[in-house]
Amino acid sequence: MTDKSDLPGIVVTGVSGRMGRTLVRAIAASDRMRLVGAVERPGHDWIGADLGQAMGGAATGLNVTDDPLEAFASAQAVIDFTAPDATVAFAALAAQARAVHVIGTTGLDAGHLARLKAAARHAVIVRAGNMSLGVNLLVRLTQKVAAALDEDWDIEVVEAHHRMKVDAPSGTALMLGEAAAAGRGIALADHRVSGRDGITGARRRGEIGFSAIRGGDVVGEHDVIFASNGERIVLRHIATDRVLFARGALRAALWGQSRKPGEYDMFDVLGI
Repeated sequence: MTDKSDLPGIVVTGVSGRMGRTLVRAIAASDRMRLVGAVERPGHDWIGADLGQAMGGAATGLNVTDDPLEAFASAQAVIDFTAPDATVAFAALAAQARAVHVIGTTGLDAGHLARLKAAARHAVIVRAGNMSLGVNLLVRLTQKVAAALDEDWDIEVVEAHHRMKVDAPSGTALMLGEAAAAGRGIALADHRVSGRDGITGARRRGEIGFSAIRGGDVVGEHDVIFASNGERIVLRHIATDRVLFARGALRAALWGQSRKPGEYDMFDVLGI
C-alpha cells in the first residue's frame, strides 16, 4: 500500500451524503492527498462507525465523528457540501485550524456570507456554486454573450436536479444569472424573476428568469437561453456524474495550500 502520510490531510463533512461519499472515493483514488477525517451531524447513524464499513466496503480504520473541531485539527483542508448553517459553523472552526475551507454548499444568504467573510480573514475559503470546469466556462460564456446582446434578448436560466435537492434555483443557476447580469451591467436582484405562476402578465424587458425542475436522480443540467424575435441562443451544460464536482473540489483544496487568507472562487483556482 502506498504511504500517504506526507500528503495533505483532507476532512469531508456531510460524509454520508451523495457528494460526501463521492469525495471519499475520489480522495482514496488520489495520490496527492489523504483522508484524515469524516464528519457527520450529531445523532447520525454513522457516528462512531468505521467509514469504510458504513459505506458498505472494507474497514479503513477511520471512524465517523460528530466533533468537527477535533477532525479539523489534523487537516490541511476541509471540503464541505452540507447546509448553510452548518457551513458557517464549519468555517469558524476551519479558520481556527488554519485549514483551507472548500465550500460547495448552496442556499447561502447575506448573513451566511457575512460570517464566511469574517472567517476568511484568518484562512483560505474557496466557495463556488459549482466546482466543475465545464460549468465555470459556461459562466464566463454567459457573461460574454449577455454583454454582446441588448435587452431585446430575453434571458432564461433553466435548471434540473434530482428530487432530493432542497434549494431552488440551484447555486449554479444563480451563478449563471449573476454572470448574465454582470454582462449587462445590472444587479441581478433588481431583474430576477423566479417561479412564474398564474396570470403573470407579459414579460418585462430586461428580466432574467429562472425555472427549476426536480425529479429522479438528475445530477445537474443547466441551460441559459437568450431569446429574441426569430432566433434563440442556448448555452448548455449537462453533468452525468458527481465525480466531476469532486475533482474540482479536490483541485481547489490543493490550490488553496499556497494562498494567503481570503475568499476565492473556482475562477481563481482554474485561472479563467
